[in-house]
Formats: sequence, structure tokens, C-alpha cells
Amino acid sequence: MSEKDLTIGVDIGGSHIHCAAINTQSGTLLEDTRVYTKVNNKLSKEEIFNQWAAPLNQILDKLAVDRVKGIGFAMPGAFNYREGVALYEGNDKYEALYGTNVKDTFPAYLDRPETPIRFLNDASAFAVGENWFGEAKGTRRSIAITLGTGFGSALIEDGIPIVNRADVPEQGCFWHLPHKDGMADDYFSTRWFVNTFHSKTGQELKGVKEIADLARQEVGAKAIFDLFGTNLGEFMAPWLKKFPAEVIVIGGNIAKAFDLFSDALQQVLANHELTTSITVSRLMEDASLFGSARLFEDTFWAAVKDNLPTI
Repeated sequence: MSEKDLTIGVDIGGSHIHCAAINTQSGTLLEDTRVYTKVNNKLSKEEIFNQWAAPLNQILDKLAVDRVKGIGFAMPGAFNYREGVALYEGNDKYEALYGTNVKDTFPAYLDRPETPIRFLNDASAFAVGENWFGEAKGTRRSIAITLGTGFGSALIEDGIPIVNRADVPEQGCFWHLPHKDGMADDYFSTRWFVNTFHSKTGQELKGVKEIADLARQEVGAKAIFDLFGTNLGEFMAPWLKKFPAEVIVIGGNIAKAFDLFSDALQQVLANHELTTSITVSRLMEDASLFGSARLFEDTFWAAVKDNLPTI
């Protein structure tokens, strides 16, 4: 029998599933197995599971049974990652799964129901992937943030997400922490850009890309990105003093406008005498696939399995 050297990494988004087989020994993604499919998150449990299972079965059909270790899922919260139970309620996505033990019930939808499955928070999976094979490879401490519809984050030490410790925020992430007149998620997300642009100009643009396009031509719009970078630096600086990360890796759609806010962000960190480097992810969405696939690396699983969040 050949050695099991493949794990299927899965990223479950609010409206998509993205998956591919990862060779966890060589750190390579098998491109001919990559599948990206839209999902309707308002459907019934059975219909959602069928939509998730279809691309996974496509991949399983291509792979020899004796090579696949399992399927690792990068899942958005709210989710009990240790037990595999969905807790989506009042957030307008996957609510039909509320209270469902996905670990126990989803495998029946697979062509190979005996395939083991494990779960990791999506932001943690991104951070783990970046530390394993991305921009944070070779570092002892790193922070990964995803800037998009929400503010995702995770702090990594020796390859492991740090969740319960005095030098990291509660839950091992930043989105829920108080900041200025609200919480961090209010300031480091797409809606902040849309709302701020509207308050300053009276105009409504639908997303950061449109505002960024304008900012590359117009000083007024560029000032919004400078403010964003300053805010982000002031928010991150105290945590970087507690948890001295060597690098911050930025992903998510807002990362595509990094050139517009990087100077302001770097200046704030320099003012605080911080030397943390800041870089944009090259792996982007693939980082979550690598991170979720690592759930079936024995040493990683042994380190994280008892500390997976249950919320």
C-alpha cells in the first residue's frame, strides 16, 4: 500500500466552496484537482451538504483511496471546531445547519463516507497556511489578517494558532475587540470604507475596489486609505508589543489596495519603534487550503486538537 500523502483542503465561504488536494509532504497543490463552486447558503441542510459534497466527490474520484488521509475544512464561525457542530444563527448564512454535527452527518454525502474530516477556523487556516508555505514561512511568530467583508485574524507561534494566553487577545483574534466608537470589525472591513467615503463625499460606491481606483487619481479618496492605515497601525501596535511577531501577512480583497495604505501603516509602527515587517499574501485563498490540509499532519493535529475553539 502506498503512503497516504494527500489531504483535501477545503475553504467554506459564505457563498462558495473552494477545494483541492494538497501533498502535505512536498507542500504542493494539485492543480488538476482544484474546484471552486458557488453555494446558496439559504438552502436546506440536505441541499447545502449536496452542494459541498459535489466538488469533493469530483476530487475523491480522481485520487486513489490509499493516498487520501482526510478532508480538512476551513470554516467560518460560529462553529464548534472541536466537535464539528455548526452554530450559525442570526447571521444570514447556513442557518439551516444550526445545531448540526457536521463531522458526524456530512460524510454520508461523500462517495467515500469513511474519509475522516476535521475543522479549523477560516482565519486560523489562512494564518497556518501562510506560516507553513507562505510569506511567514521560517518565522517563529507571525500574525495573519484578512481584510474584506470582515476582519479575520490569527496569531501563530511555532506553527500553531495561539488562542488562550495572556499575550494574545481573547479567542486568539481581533475582530471583536473595542476600537474607537465600536469594535475592530467596524473599522477594518469593507463597510468602513463605504461608510467613510459616503460621509466625506456624499457619494455611494459599492466596494473598496471602486474607492481604490478613485484614490489612485484623487487626493481626497487617497486620504481615506491613509486614515485606514493609521487606524490599523494604532490598533495593532499594542498587540505587537505583547506578541512580537516578525511579520504580518495581509490577505482578503482590501489587501489588493495595500499600496494605498501601507505607508501610513508602516509610519505608525515606526513611531512605536516596532520592526515587524508587513507583506501581502501571495497564496491568498490558497493559504486556507494549505492550512486546513495541515489538520492531517500528525504533529500539528496533536498540538491543536485539544485547543480548538468551541464557539
